[in-house]
Amino acid sequence: MTEKDTYITITKASEEVLFKDKNSKFFGYAFPVTSENAVKVHLEDLKKQHHSARHWCYAYQFGKDENQYQFRANDDGEPNNSAGMPIYGQIQSFDVTNVLIVVVRYFGGVKLGVGGLIAAYKTAAQMALENSKIVTRTINQDIKLKFEYKDMNKVMRVIKEKNLKIKSQTLELDCTIIISVRLKKTKTVLDTFKSIFGVQVDLLNN
Repeated sequence: MTEKDTYITITKASEEVLFKDKNSKFFGYAFPVTSENAVKVHLEDLKKQHHSARHWCYAYQFGKDENQYQFRANDDGEPNNSAGMPIYGQIQSFDVTNVLIVVVRYFGGVKLGVGGLIAAYKTAAQMALENSKIVTRTINQDIKLKFEYKDMNKVMRVIKEKNLKIKSQTLELDCTIIISVRLKKTKTVLDTFKSIFGVQVDLLNN
């Protein structure tokens, strides 16, 4: 089985979308996020922007590896599982991660019932994601190479041949280069550098 080394996410905040049902307004937003702190900042901004709204319901998911996803769904006062989970369902449906979706509701005076709420929050979340630029990104591993300056040509030849991305480099008598390698190519690249006499190779925690 090949290890999955890609994930799907959004590149920037979506434009605001609006879904209406029986005078209730549901404003949908999608944001790229990688931490709970970023989630908090976006929620605070939307609460200032929509200070007279009734509910700010949301769901998020972080992580590049589906076995280690962190996620949360919040109904923010709506009936249990009528808002946060329908929003999270769209994150799963679009197979995106490192994303926050917030749906802000203004109550229009007519109760929608749990079924109506589920449909409305799901639709607003779907519209927010449809209005986002969705991209596939690779999961990469950083590798540190340490070697003497005299071995520079051998190391750089491999970097060029394998089209590897250099993240940082210190080129003195003792040299250090940090490269970023797509996950499924890591073993081949490691083996290649380990076969060069005088090059110390270390995997870094990303």
